Amino acid sequence: MNANDADAPLIERIKQGDVRAFEMLVVKYQRRIERLIGRMVRDVDLVPDIAQETFVRAYRAIGQFRGDSAFYTWLYRIAVNTAKKALVDLKRDPVVTESALAGRSDDDETSRVENELSDGETPDAVLASKEIAAAVNSAIEGLSEDLRQAITLREIEGLSYEEIAELMNCPIGTVRSRIFRAREAIAARLRPLLDTREGERW
Repeated sequence: MNANDADAPLIERIKQGDVRAFEMLVVKYQRRIERLIGRMVRDVDLVPDIAQETFVRAYRAIGQFRGDSAFYTWLYRIAVNTAKKALVDLKRDPVVTESALAGRSDDDETSRVENELSDGETPDAVLASKEIAAAVNSAIEGLSEDLRQAITLREIEGLSYEEIAELMNCPIGTVRSRIFRAREAIAARLRPLLDTREGERW
């Protein structure tokens, strides 16, 4: 078990049959997992069910968790796989939706940023910030799945390059390349709005 993983004591208790300890992990990570799934599926009604299935699978597989990575990294992988399976079952493609990125909860990171941007600004400035947000969301939607997942993990989930490489099962150099290409694509969509100089990235 990774001694640096703050969840290690809870996981040990879960392996010994302490269901209450697992409930504590669900409380800790449920909102993050639901936000993650919300960025993969369009139908918001599916999010709670997929999240629940994610935690059920994690509980059943907890004995296989060796602590080589952080618990959330392991849980994240289960959530992505569960969401992809649900989408395949429904013959839908994973997409990042504007509503998911804008955030549906008061404590969502992107929601707070958007509120800070628009607080006390003129109507023109508010409109401009909304146009920029829409352009970013549209640009992310237009990315390939690999680029979209990499930029989402880095910029929205805040994971390290090492964690992203582990989750995406690829070298760190590939992760850096995907994030760079994703940023370039997003910047290209923003330049007409921001009138930025060539070579600048968001």
